[in-house]
Amino acid sequence: MKSFKERFEEENWDKIKLSIYSKTTRDVEQALAAEKRSLEDFKALISPAAIPYLEQMAQMSNKLTQKRFGKTIQMYAPMYLSNECQNICTYCGFSFDNKVKRKTLSDAEILLEAEAIKKQGFNHVLLVTGEANHTVHVNYFKHAVELLKDQFANISIEVQPLDTDEYKILHQCGVYSVLVYQETYHQDVYKTYHPKGKKSNFNYRLETPDRIGEAGFHKIGLGILLGLEDWRTDSFFCAMHLDYLQKAYWKSKFSISFPRMRPAEGIIEPNVIVTDKELVQLICAYRLLNEEVELSISTRESEKFRDNIIPLGVTSMSAGSKTNPGGYAVEPQSLEQFEISDERDAHQIAQLINRSGYEPVWKDWDHALA
Repeated sequence: MKSFKERFEEENWDKIKLSIYSKTTRDVEQALAAEKRSLEDFKALISPAAIPYLEQMAQMSNKLTQKRFGKTIQMYAPMYLSNECQNICTYCGFSFDNKVKRKTLSDAEILLEAEAIKKQGFNHVLLVTGEANHTVHVNYFKHAVELLKDQFANISIEVQPLDTDEYKILHQCGVYSVLVYQETYHQDVYKTYHPKGKKSNFNYRLETPDRIGEAGFHKIGLGILLGLEDWRTDSFFCAMHLDYLQKAYWKSKFSISFPRMRPAEGIIEPNVIVTDKELVQLICAYRLLNEEVELSISTRESEKFRDNIIPLGVTSMSAGSKTNPGGYAVEPQSLEQFEISDERDAHQIAQLINRSGYEPVWKDWDHALA
């Protein structure tokens, strides 16, 4: 079996983009009628030609999601451990060239943040840091997990790409899943968004999900940053990556996240605007391509959008999020990675999910409704 890097190098960004934008109404109808959809069908479903079929796609997506996941939405909270970062990324508030106060949580501060998150009812937490190997490294992550693993049923991480042996250490100490986003698969322009730091190494990042898979994690999370490059072309490459990984690491589960660029300290404006309708199209296209993949929406999105996206294929949502280290209890005013849009607390999101006819999956749900 070819590696993903080998498969990726056989493709051409401009040719893929042309293929997507050349899809016709007939291609879309064939994709919708297919019993098992291919990556070529996915191209049709994310193409401009599919926009008139959005209502049909949404209904089909809803049925497929309920068939596989039932009427449940997993709730989780991100815990930012550090905003220190050695990378310059033009779209991120943590970028090394932003001259702002940096903070990495101590043991006592991690436990204070955990206590605040637990009080909201969460039993699933996502640990997030900037990419600073001198302070937030595998030993720091391992220690943080050991501090928290008795308090949370499920711990995931979104940190800098690591080597396989480092991932194995984190898997052995109890990390459930690892999220890593390529940001953009457009290799020709990748360096312009990541001019300095380890993250500027396109191929090392591209091969990170393989190292996560080799380490045996239960779940691997993928995604692109919507707003950098043409979202349709980027999403095709992400779907191609997902297809490869599911075959190579078939014992693992997979998730896709849909982060749209949000305001943050010192960042560029989006290069591409992704509308709400287009994001709905993308979410539904992923569900029609893959019944098994988990789909996640964060508090980057507006209240109105999150209210309406629940029945359309999403399986997990964050709530009450703070994107700065110590934001829940320790230091609420430290630098945010980005501004959230949906500021409702976990209690309100749980009630929203329940009113929508779904069950929020988290600890203390009965208590939260009281």
